[in-house]
Amino acid sequence: MRGYRGVKYTLFIFCYFFWVVSAILIAVGIYAKIAREKDVVDTLTVDPALLLIVVGSVMFLITFLGCFGALRNTICLLKTFVGLLVAILLLQIAAAFVGYFFTDTVMERTERLMMKAIEQYREDQDLENAIDFIQKKFQCCGVESYKNWSRNVYFECSDTNPSLEACGVPFSCCIGLQNQTVLNTMCGYGMQQLEEKLARQHIFTIGCLDKIVWWAKHNLLLVAGLTAGLLLLEVCMIALAAVQICWIKNLFKQTNLSRQVASLLLD
Repeated sequence: MRGYRGVKYTLFIFCYFFWVVSAILIAVGIYAKIAREKDVVDTLTVDPALLLIVVGSVMFLITFLGCFGALRNTICLLKTFVGLLVAILLLQIAAAFVGYFFTDTVMERTERLMMKAIEQYREDQDLENAIDFIQKKFQCCGVESYKNWSRNVYFECSDTNPSLEACGVPFSCCIGLQNQTVLNTMCGYGMQQLEEKLARQHIFTIGCLDKIVWWAKHNLLLVAGLTAGLLLLEVCMIALAAVQICWIKNLFKQTNLSRQVASLLLD
């Protein structure tokens, strides 16, 4: 009986933790959607707030089934929980398979998605903050190079562009100066007109796609460890739920058998 309780409450604690995390993701996503302007990008691929809400909602539903099923010993909910986790696990394995054997296609799709995000820069505050964070974190600019920013209407390098930022790049592309206390948001102005040799003295000229791939290759153990840890956790939760289902079925069998014996003795 102690083993059964250990399995039950371990599963409940795991599910409860992710249930709380999913609720926080949903709350942050909803707050971001409410706080910003109405006329903004509203697609799942380039909207971080909407992505948080969707991912959080899926996690919330699955972990709620696990929590309630484990606590109330409900076989139906536990089976649904196991089924959904197995489906997610298979999707993750399939994604890894596709990413490994169809690298060129994945890179091409990723490049298109990043180009679309650049085009929508300044249309969505959340997306703008996400791009600025990536460019600062990885010390990169654009997708393939800093001149990709001509894809954006504000930074388009043409004589007909009336924007003050024409032929420029966002400030997040700029190389920070030592002991700089005041942020110069105009540091990227006119940088697309410079040759790469001159531009790299002021901004990062390498594209973010190459920098992210380079970071992933040089941190392969970290990426593999995090991925393996997530998959192992999912497998553990599936195993715990399966064990609890078996325990509940055995208890039902024992209970029914005891009732049958008692009825025979009474007869």
